[in-house]
Amino acid sequence: MKTHDLIQGSPEWLAYRAQNFNASDAPAMMGCSPYKTRAELLREVHTGRPADVDVATQKRFDAGHRAEALARPLAEEIIGEELYPVTGSAGRLSASFDGLTLDETQGFEHKALNAEIRAAFDAAWQQRAEDPEAGRFLPIYHRVQMEQQLHVSGAERILFMASEWGADGNLIEERHCWYYPDDELRANILRGWEQFERDLAAYVLPESAPAAPVGQAPEMLPALRIEITGAVTASNLAEFKASALGAIRAVNRDLQTDQHFADAEQAVKWCADVEQRLAAAKDHALSQTATIDALFKTIDDISSEARRVRLDLDKLVTRRKGELKDAEVARARDALSMHVLAVNAEISPARLQHVAELGAAIKGLKTLDSVRAKLDDAVAAEKVRLDTRAREIRENLTHCRAAGAGLEYLFADVATLVHKPADDFRTLVAARIDTHRAAEARKEAERQAAEAARIAAAEQRARDEAAAAERQRLEADARAAEQARQDEQDREDARRRALDLERQAATVPAPIKMQIVPPSAPSQPEPATLNLGAICARLGFTVSAHFVGDVLGIQPAATDKRASLYTERQFGLICERIAAHVRTLAATHKQAAA
Repeated sequence: MKTHDLIQGSPEWLAYRAQNFNASDAPAMMGCSPYKTRAELLREVHTGRPADVDVATQKRFDAGHRAEALARPLAEEIIGEELYPVTGSAGRLSASFDGLTLDETQGFEHKALNAEIRAAFDAAWQQRAEDPEAGRFLPIYHRVQMEQQLHVSGAERILFMASEWGADGNLIEERHCWYYPDDELRANILRGWEQFERDLAAYVLPESAPAAPVGQAPEMLPALRIEITGAVTASNLAEFKASALGAIRAVNRDLQTDQHFADAEQAVKWCADVEQRLAAAKDHALSQTATIDALFKTIDDISSEARRVRLDLDKLVTRRKGELKDAEVARARDALSMHVLAVNAEISPARLQHVAELGAAIKGLKTLDSVRAKLDDAVAAEKVRLDTRAREIRENLTHCRAAGAGLEYLFADVATLVHKPADDFRTLVAARIDTHRAAEARKEAERQAAEAARIAAAEQRARDEAAAAERQRLEADARAAEQARQDEQDREDARRRALDLERQAATVPAPIKMQIVPPSAPSQPEPATLNLGAICARLGFTVSAHFVGDVLGIQPAATDKRASLYTERQFGLICERIAAHVRTLAATHKQAAA
């Protein structure tokens, strides 16, 4: 807070107030002051000339300053610190404090005790168990003033005190409570001053600001005098008729201003008075003489015309007042509609509608000036509400666009959602984004799991195929090894048999010449079932048909196509001949070697 070395009430202090938005004017700006309208405040700030203070108001001010000075020691005792009056500002917002502590953490505001404040304290006392902050029960215009004081000073709380003192300076009654900051009310005050500044920039001073109109009746009529002595002896009835009818017919029926309405209402009363005076004159004349047709006809004509005008004018006043009130309401509604259009253009796709009850706001008001002032207050308050809601919506939209960048499709209903309070809206945005990301993460995990399963299956198939190929290779290698082992075994067997033949041959003294014995027919035919393949398989080595026939001297017992077939007996003979052949070879070899 910036402090100003000013004495309250001094010309310097008044000049300073004219350039700033003061806490004491905040209730009028908010349209809740019982002492000044918002329209009056606009005019004062625009012209730089405050309203004149009448004698009664000055007496009220003087009594308030006296009570404040007397109550200050009581406040210092409650707070426990010394208080000093000060004027401070924060930007263009200003406040004059009845008292602040030196550390500016606690303030003091004093008002004259009245019935409204007593009722507020009684209500606070009844509700104290539920709401310990009794300051919330104070009249709204006091709370608005103290809330701006808290904003300007940064104080933690303000001691609100209302007291009443006797002429001798003795305390009659005192009430006090602490007022604590109200964030919502403060926000409305700040928005209210913003709207007030805009209205002030567009303000045009009315051509005139007349005092409350006082109606004027039509011209004064001469006293009606009628004297009758059986005949009319003296009367100014003709002049009275001309004057009365001229005045009656000159009554204005084009009602546009409060002055016109006041004149019309006075004319209604005047016409009623004319009717009463004519009736009285008629009664007076009747009391003097018999009916005089001309006299009574004239009186009746004047009375009838006055009554007709009175009734017609009375209806006209009522109708035109209603029409002009409706026109003022329509004007205010149009102003709000234009403001709503401008606001909605800023917060698209969201939309706002004004909800001010303009008709209810002017209920019971009599004059057009009071109707206009009340409607202006209602329009300003609704503009503040709309601007506040628009700012909250813009903040929600900004947060949504930042947090949900690239995810706009999640917020197709954002035009509805942004009307939620900021905390609820941010929670909802975060929840939608988290839910979406969790779903996406789940889908990605499922995709990755499916891909991993596919890869694992492919790898498993590859492993199975490799294992199968390896098994086939191992089996082939095993078969090859077995075949090699078998071949080696066959060669070893053949070598052993050769050795056996060689040993056997060593015991034979001389080679035996093979004699080819032709096959002899057995007494019983033996089937020829062995081919050379079967014989070689039994021998473990290969022999040819040429070897069997030419060397061993054994001819096939039968043929099947080109295959030679032998009997079992021939197989035994083949074995014997081979053994003998081998022994002969061995012996021959041994002899040659020797």
